Amino acid sequence: MADWEVIIGLEIHAELLTESKVFCGCNTEFGGEPNSQVCPVCMGLPGALPVLNRQAVELAIKAGLALNCTINGTSQFDRKHYFYPDLPKAYQISQNDRPLCSHGMVELSVGDRKRQIGIQRVHLEEEAGKSVHVGDSIISSEYSLLDYNRSGIALVEIVTEPDIRSAEEARLFLEKLKTLLEYTEVSDCKMEEGSLRCDANISLRPKGSSAYGVKTEIKNLNSFRAVQRALEFEADRQRRLLQAKEVVLPETRHWDEAKGMTFSMRSKAKAADYRYMPDPNLYPLQVDEAWIESIRQNLPELPDAKRDRFINDYDLPPYDADVLTTSRHLADYFEACVQEVDEPKLVSNWVMGEVLRWLKAHELEIESSPVAPKELGGLLKLIQEDVVSTIVAKDVLSEMFATGKSAVEIVDEKGWRQISDADSLEAIIDGVIAENPGPVADFQKGKTKAIGFLVGQVMKASKGQANPQKANEMLRQKLQK
Repeated sequence: MADWEVIIGLEIHAELLTESKVFCGCNTEFGGEPNSQVCPVCMGLPGALPVLNRQAVELAIKAGLALNCTINGTSQFDRKHYFYPDLPKAYQISQNDRPLCSHGMVELSVGDRKRQIGIQRVHLEEEAGKSVHVGDSIISSEYSLLDYNRSGIALVEIVTEPDIRSAEEARLFLEKLKTLLEYTEVSDCKMEEGSLRCDANISLRPKGSSAYGVKTEIKNLNSFRAVQRALEFEADRQRRLLQAKEVVLPETRHWDEAKGMTFSMRSKAKAADYRYMPDPNLYPLQVDEAWIESIRQNLPELPDAKRDRFINDYDLPPYDADVLTTSRHLADYFEACVQEVDEPKLVSNWVMGEVLRWLKAHELEIESSPVAPKELGGLLKLIQEDVVSTIVAKDVLSEMFATGKSAVEIVDEKGWRQISDADSLEAIIDGVIAENPGPVADFQKGKTKAIGFLVGQVMKASKGQANPQKANEMLRQKLQK
């Protein structure tokens, strides 16, 4: 790709966390019986009139503020006309030339560089129904079934400027966007439930050129990994065509995850004519400055600000702060634990290490952790007080996850309290010295690394209960005599 520049723009649809749909009172809960959460409004029956959901507007404004957008005092709902079986009215209520939010920006860290990705617009619209294609893929499906439960669910569409310059940047942008939407509780962003979807537009142009190349649109991107893989494949496909002096066709392409390839779905030789018109049943949306300001004042601390605070207030390394602020729940868990144990780096190590490792193994999120921050704090206090060693503490935590018991209960039941008194340690150390004459001789000849092996033997003999620092000191004293 040395001679080419990749130009990428993303269109992201995020389902808003409302209990009812955007223009009617139907339930939005995921997983209902097909076609059970519908009414005349979301089914587009004659004479049914839409009524705007106020909470959907507030969540869309929240999204716009988190993305540094201008919130427009007046916006307009339009009818976007097209024919498809999952669209019962044959038009979708959306916003075209007068969106609710516009001209935003997201800052990305790409390696050691900072990149600004422009946000063209954030607008409100309703979801279409769901087509269930029966077969290997949409292209080869034998037939399709229709579920209108999603029809009318409140969405925001977030459209970036064509500012993204690599597949990796696209993935990083989506990860940042997901974090922002989750922090602000605008959306739960569950891609497996369709709450967050992304279409990608990509073109290539020669390095140094300012003109855009012919773009293709990629659909069926069901994960951030799929977005990156599909864009990498498509960039390479277009490069090979251009270098062979062949033509890149303007088209929509389908990403096949199993084959790792994109396939042509339909031509886009002409711009789609959606025959937009103002929806006659909905007044223009008026949002006054007082309403915007009240929403702004209730925004939570956003990820970048939280990351900087973690570095400054808790003296955490940037890597730790990055990991801990990827999720609002994870950041809250860490801070709640620090309230119990005033040693942030110790807490960070355990949360990022043992806690997240166990949760990942059991496919749980941090908010579902069986070990609450207070309980983890109790375990870390035992480490601080030399009641248990770090090695034993890991076993204690596993028992806490499995049983729900406190650290103190488990340590007392198992007899895992750390051995720190000199008399008990001396007997173990004497036995280790007697059983390991070779390493003892090595240490006494100046090979100081042998002490590490001997301390390990003390830990093994004591089943991890010996105080390693005390054992190290006593071993050195005995061997140097």
